[in-house]
Amino acid sequence: MPHILIVEDETIIRSALRRLLERNQYQVSEAGSVQEAQERFSISSFDLIISDLRLPGAPGTELIKLGEGTPVLIMTSYASLRSAVDSMKMGAVDYIAKPFDHDEMLQAAARILRDRQNTPAAAAAERPANKPGADKPAAQNANGDIGIIGSCPPMQDLYSKIRKVAPTDSNVLIQGESGTGKELVARALHNLSKRAKAPMISVNCAAIPETLIESELFGHEKGAFTGASAGRAGLVEAADGGTLFLDEIGELPLEAQARLLRVLQEGEIRRVGSVQSQKVDVRLIAATHRDLKSLAKLGQFREDLYYRLHVIALKLPPLRERGADVGEIAKAFLIRQSARIGRTDLRFAADAEQAIRQYSWPGNVRELENAVERSVILSESTEISAELLGIDIELADLQDTDDFLGLPAQQGGANNTAHDPTEDLSLEDYFQHFVLEHQDHMTETELARKLGVSRKCLWERRQRLGIPRRKSSVASES
Repeated sequence: MPHILIVEDETIIRSALRRLLERNQYQVSEAGSVQEAQERFSISSFDLIISDLRLPGAPGTELIKLGEGTPVLIMTSYASLRSAVDSMKMGAVDYIAKPFDHDEMLQAAARILRDRQNTPAAAAAERPANKPGADKPAAQNANGDIGIIGSCPPMQDLYSKIRKVAPTDSNVLIQGESGTGKELVARALHNLSKRAKAPMISVNCAAIPETLIESELFGHEKGAFTGASAGRAGLVEAADGGTLFLDEIGELPLEAQARLLRVLQEGEIRRVGSVQSQKVDVRLIAATHRDLKSLAKLGQFREDLYYRLHVIALKLPPLRERGADVGEIAKAFLIRQSARIGRTDLRFAADAEQAIRQYSWPGNVRELENAVERSVILSESTEISAELLGIDIELADLQDTDDFLGLPAQQGGANNTAHDPTEDLSLEDYFQHFVLEHQDHMTETELARKLGVSRKCLWERRQRLGIPRRKSSVASES
């Protein structure tokens, strides 16, 4: 069991963080200052140190030296976010802004511990004990180095591209709907690159106020603006030698885009208020759910920056297009959420599994994770029903329905034979063919039931494929 040291002077935060980590099978020790930690513990014996930046006496960064190689995760308030940059330069493995989301903290801790375990020294230490089946895990989990769940063809294609692109220094643009896991792809690209030992700095461009974004990214000199009492390095500078991940880059103001273009073209930055430029070696990975090419045509995104970013484009498919991956991901979330509350007996009921398969998941993986977490918390028996998932799907439509992925030739007599052979059609073609053929004599509910989807899903597919409802179909339900 990994042993984590928390160093935080605020008792409430320290206690809450301890409970969170202990619920997730970590052994935890705590201290209120660096001095207390030194007096009570052998600091280098821990697997991970999580420390506040500002502490009574010595700052949290002092633990980097005292830990003698133990990874240190620095916590900092948003107001002092720029100070975290200096922490990274001093050797902190990552930082997290307070107030932090519980999942964000758990993911950061798990990632740091996993990275530490995968270092050559750790791998060599484990090899003798695992001689007989040393190669088994890799064989069983072909995308284990990627760290993303799923094996559908679009994801296998994505894994292949990640492995090809990661070792290069090319800029990468990750495209996909919100909640599809774009940061996981960015993390995989960094971890599989030659920059893996250097920091990966993640910035959500939509989360930083427009007035602060240039200072946050590029730093500033003392007196550059009101309140700039000292010079500060920016996040681009903090990523020097490593990777800069800009999430939601479509939200970046045009002025900041111009500065970012200079970083990509010249490999240099100039702090706000400075006349001096300095060289930086940064690999840029950007992500967006927006169509940057269309934004460029509208003048809302720099066209030259778009083409600089678009060296390699990776497209993440939405969850509704990943087939059996949905069930696999849901089960992984169920295992994780069950472990948090100390239960190992929970499983999905048949109607819940069917609902998970049939629902369109507009919020993608993030929505699925939230639905599973909700169901685990509310479950009073060992079986989780579809109702507990809290998703917008008609439960009545889950009974006696055909799975859309395995649709048989429907009964329609002569109508069916007139459009032979249906087996040569794609799923979308088959859907369109079936709806157009039967909507004159079936209600929307009957159509949805025959197709094995909810009425909401039927409506969404109509919208996506541009299939209008005929008047006779509408009249039949009025």
